[in-house]
Amino acid sequence: MIRASLSHLALYVRRQASSPSRYVLEQVVLGAFGWVPTPIGMAVRAVAYRLILRMQGVAGIERGVRLRFAGNVTLGAGAYLDESVYLHACPGGISIGRNSLVMHGSVLHVYNFRDLPNAGIWIGDDSLVGELNVIRGQGGIRIGNRVYTSPMVQLVAVNHVFDDPTRPFVDQGITAQGITVEDDVWIGSGAVVTDGVTIGRGAVVAAGAVVTRDVPPYTVVGGVPARVLRRVGDTREDRKAAVFFARDVRS
Repeated sequence: MIRASLSHLALYVRRQASSPSRYVLEQVVLGAFGWVPTPIGMAVRAVAYRLILRMQGVAGIERGVRLRFAGNVTLGAGAYLDESVYLHACPGGISIGRNSLVMHGSVLHVYNFRDLPNAGIWIGDDSLVGELNVIRGQGGIRIGNRVYTSPMVQLVAVNHVFDDPTRPFVDQGITAQGITVEDDVWIGSGAVVTDGVTIGRGAVVAAGAVVTRDVPPYTVVGGVPARVLRRVGDTREDRKAAVFFARDVRS
């Protein structure tokens, strides 16, 4: 029983950090500084977390952010992690570009426990991952610049094989082709993007869509499964609502 317990403990540690010593270091740093509230806590973490992850410039990390394999996390200058964000960056890593935001409760999990060759999550500059998103990067997920995902979006770069009815699906392996989201894409709330899909530049994915095939650039897609509804710019609605733009904070 003791041997089995120690084996389970060793497995747990291997799935939390690259080595036992890294596990201890990361847990000490997270435990010491991860709870501190207010901008004071963010300032402290902007310095202290450099011990466990790669930070290019100054990034904002709220309290209560959970990090595993933190040594494989790279944050660009101005990147921001909201409260209750969970990054699990096992081999392949997670990179979040300059001024990109990951909002409350989102989970970015590389989930590479099978030595998958292309696993990882890469997010470009000036992008936004909305609240409660799930991004699973077994096959590799590449998100471009100025990409916005609305709340509860899922990007899942993995599929289970279930061709043989005589065997449990868990014994039949997985496929992991990867997902690419090009620049200037907007993905609506509750949309699901499945493995092997590329969403072309400037495309819009409607709320609740299930995207199972490539999306051409500058198209609007929706439905289950998603299909092209129109091209961006083909029709312009007679808008009665006011249109607002981001304020230039430099003015």
